[in-house]
Amino acid sequence: MLIASDRALLVEEDDLEGAMRLHAALVAAPPTGVVELVPAARTVLVRFDPTLVDEASLAKELGRVEAVHGGLPTAGSVTIGVRYDGQDLDEVAELLGVSAEQVVARHTAATWRVAFTGYAPGFGYLVGDDPLFDVPRRSSPRTRIPAGSVGLAGTFSGVYPRESPGGWQLIGRTDAPMWDLHRDPPALLAPGMTVRFERLERESVAVSESSPVADAAEHSFAVEVVRPGLQLVLEDLGRPGHAALGVSASGTADRRALRAANRAVGNAPGTAGLELAGGGAVLRFTGPAVVAVAGGTAETTIVRSEAPPLPVEHGAATAIEDGEELHLGWVSEGLRTVIAVRGGLDLPPALGSLSSDTLASLGPGDLGGRPLRAGDVVPLRGPAAAPHAVDPNPAPADPLPAPGDTVELRIVLGPRDDWFTRTGVRTLVEQEWTVTPRSDRVGVRLEGAVPLERYVAGELPSEGAVTGAIQVPPDGQPVLFLPDHPLTGGYPIIGAVIDRDLDLAGQLPPGVRIRFRPVAPTVPILPIGPTTEIRGD
Repeated sequence: MLIASDRALLVEEDDLEGAMRLHAALVAAPPTGVVELVPAARTVLVRFDPTLVDEASLAKELGRVEAVHGGLPTAGSVTIGVRYDGQDLDEVAELLGVSAEQVVARHTAATWRVAFTGYAPGFGYLVGDDPLFDVPRRSSPRTRIPAGSVGLAGTFSGVYPRESPGGWQLIGRTDAPMWDLHRDPPALLAPGMTVRFERLERESVAVSESSPVADAAEHSFAVEVVRPGLQLVLEDLGRPGHAALGVSASGTADRRALRAANRAVGNAPGTAGLELAGGGAVLRFTGPAVVAVAGGTAETTIVRSEAPPLPVEHGAATAIEDGEELHLGWVSEGLRTVIAVRGGLDLPPALGSLSSDTLASLGPGDLGGRPLRAGDVVPLRGPAAAPHAVDPNPAPADPLPAPGDTVELRIVLGPRDDWFTRTGVRTLVEQEWTVTPRSDRVGVRLEGAVPLERYVAGELPSEGAVTGAIQVPPDGQPVLFLPDHPLTGGYPIIGAVIDRDLDLAGQLPPGVRIRFRPVAPTVPILPIGPTTEIRGD
C-alpha cells in the first residue's frame, strides 16, 4: 500500500492480471468512502472522501480485499475494422522477426482484452493472448498521431481516439468512433471488454457534421467573447467518477474562487463560470446580468456607451446592462481570474459537467474543451434562474503570489519517492523551484538549479495520477499536475500537494518560487525494493 496523496492510496499488485482482478473486486464491492478507482498496469489508484473514511481505516479495509478469482468478469465484446497500412508496420515486423503479413494475421487472430483506460477519453490499453506482441515504444514520440491510429507498445495494443502526440508503433487505422458523447456510454471500450480486430481492404470515410457557433441575437441572455485574453475556458467543479472511460475530473484550478464568485451572485457553489488565465479579456453581454470576479487580481471595469468606465470591486456582485462590456486587465496577483454570472451558463453538459478539459478535448456543447475564441457566444440562463439572493458582502480574498514571490506548498511524499536517491528527495524539499512560462492547465512546469537525482532508471508501467501529483520526467525537473492532467502516466511521482493547497497551486504565475514542505501521512508507507527490469508503456 502506497501513499498517492492525502486523498488517495495506490494499491500495488505483482502484474497486470493481479491489478485487473483487484480492480474487479473493488468495483463489485467498493469500500466505504471510495469515490473513484483508476486501474493501471500493476496498480489500482483508490481516491477517497476523507469525510467518510480516514486513510488508516481504508488501508486496513483494502488490505482485506480478496481479488477476483477464476475468470475475470467481462464487459461485452466489440470487433474493430482496421486497414493495416501503418507507417511503422514494416519496422514492427523486423523488431518481432516476422513478416508484415504475419504481424497483421496474428494481430487479427489474437483475442484482446481492455485491461484499463487512460491517457485520453476512450483510449483503452489492450492486452492480447499472443506472446509475439512485445514491442518497444518509439525512441522519439511523434507530435501528431491521427485519430483512429492503431498502435503497439510493450505488450499492449490500442487505438488513438483523437489526434494527439504519442510514441506507440503504428500498424494501421480505423474509422470506428472510439469516443462519441452522443453515445451511451461514450467510450467504445471499457475495462474487461473483449476486442477482436478485423482486416479491412477498402477505404471508408466517416463524415461528421459540425454545429454552428451560437449567435448572440439568438439568445435573450448571452455573453460574447470580444477578446479572449491569454486563455479563457468554461469551468465548474469538474466531472469526477469517469476514470473507467479514461476521463479525468478536470474542473476549475481555483475551487475557492469559483465558490466565492458564485456565492456573491447567488448561484449554487459549483455553478460553471469562466476561468481566465493571465487576463486581458473583453466580454460583451446580451440582456441584463449580474457578475462577480474572484481569484487572480486584475483591474476590472464595465464599459458603457457614452459613459465613463465603472470600476468593479473584486469579489462583489456587480450589475451589467444589455450591450455593456466587462473589461479585465492583466492579472497582477495570482494567475487565474474566475467570473461567475448570476443564473449560470445555458449549455448542454458533457458527462454531467460544463468544464473544459483542454488535454482531453472534452467540454460542453460544440466547444469540445477548447479555449474560447473571439466571436464565441455563450448562452446564459438569466438572472432569474439563480437559486439564492445576491450576497451584498463579498468574501475576503486570500493574498495571492506575484512573480518573484516565494510560496510554500505542503506535500506528502510518495508513491514513488523510493525511485529517487536520498539526495534527490532532499533536493525536492530543500531547493526552491521556479514556475516556468511553459505551465498550463495540465501542469505547472518547474525548474530548479539541481535536477532530482534518480535511483531507479527507466519508466514505470503506467499508473494512476491525481491532481497535485509531482511527476518527474527523465530531465529531473518536476511537473506539478493541475486539473487537466493525464489520468495515467509512466514517469515516477515523488509526492503530491495536499488537497487544501491545490487552489494556491492553480494560482502560481510564471516567476513564482516554490518550496515544498512535507507533512507526515497517517498511513505508514510500505517500502518496495528497486525493480531491476523496468518496462515503459
